[in-house]
Amino acid sequence: MTISILMPTFNTAPYLAECLDSILAQTEQDWELIAVNNFSTDNSPEILQAYAERDPRIRFLHNDDILGKTGVSPANRFSYRKATGQLITRMDSDDIMPPNRLALMKNLLLEHGEGSIATGAVQYFGENGVGEGFRRYEAWLNGLAASGRHFEEIYRENVLPSPVWMAWRSDLESAKAFQEDVYPEDYDLTFRLRHAGCKIVATTELLHHWRERPDRASRVEEKYLDHSFLDLKTHWFLKTDHDPARPLVLWGAGRKGKRLAALLRTCQIPFRWVCDQESKWGHVISGVKMESYEVLSQLADAQVMVAVAASDEQIVIARFFDKLDMKMGRDFWFFC
Repeated sequence: MTISILMPTFNTAPYLAECLDSILAQTEQDWELIAVNNFSTDNSPEILQAYAERDPRIRFLHNDDILGKTGVSPANRFSYRKATGQLITRMDSDDIMPPNRLALMKNLLLEHGEGSIATGAVQYFGENGVGEGFRRYEAWLNGLAASGRHFEEIYRENVLPSPVWMAWRSDLESAKAFQEDVYPEDYDLTFRLRHAGCKIVATTELLHHWRERPDRASRVEEKYLDHSFLDLKTHWFLKTDHDPARPLVLWGAGRKGKRLAALLRTCQIPFRWVCDQESKWGHVISGVKMESYEVLSQLADAQVMVAVAASDEQIVIARFFDKLDMKMGRDFWFFC
């Protein structure tokens, strides 16, 4: 059963050979690489061409059919249309695969069947080191791989980051993957797969070496800024998890809380707004009165969007919900 690897490439010449060598070194041999040159201005195309001549499983394409659209999303759509495999995965052209990655992910999908998405552990690396924020994200992702609690925490951050998944083509079709230019594109795909009823199956084995560099698109392009993530989270929460028959409560009066409140008001979704800062109780912000979080003790069957980022405060909030027998992923969700 062939695995199709989708790999948009834009100006990654210094890292590209190492990436391609790691694909060639896979213990699983039944794969094809759809490498799309995405308007590179360095010698990435020449490197891709040389590897394509070396191994027929590497299909090197220019994105002429994208009609000049730049970005990962159009390139993914283009490469997906050219793929022939029943199993689909992604690769970033500056990253590295461990030798057993494709075999492990394929075996997970064959074991669990259609409706499953395979993922696993990741490791960041970088020539200039890796920042504390990325180490925390790495530890969080690897913790999810061990616990299987991916969808319970889906509104914190993307639980299925772009280069570290493998899915059945049939499930991608059901989720209408790659059909729209929605950013962040990898996070949108995760929400789509969940909405289509897919389940994540994970291994704790290391599946991906993730290169951290300051000029990555996700670090510098506006479409990956914080407000884009909140907008996307809110869209999919209202589409997938929100139950209009249950009271909706927003917890958090900071910047992200205010952004979420504005989005809910724009969508004309009624909600109550709470926080644990007594000085704000009774104030009207954006047309909604701020209340004490303790009102949740009197609200039956509430759904709560928590926009509190501090990890120590999140622990206290989770304990409060536990006392009310409220479950994460069913009754409350952390949005940061």
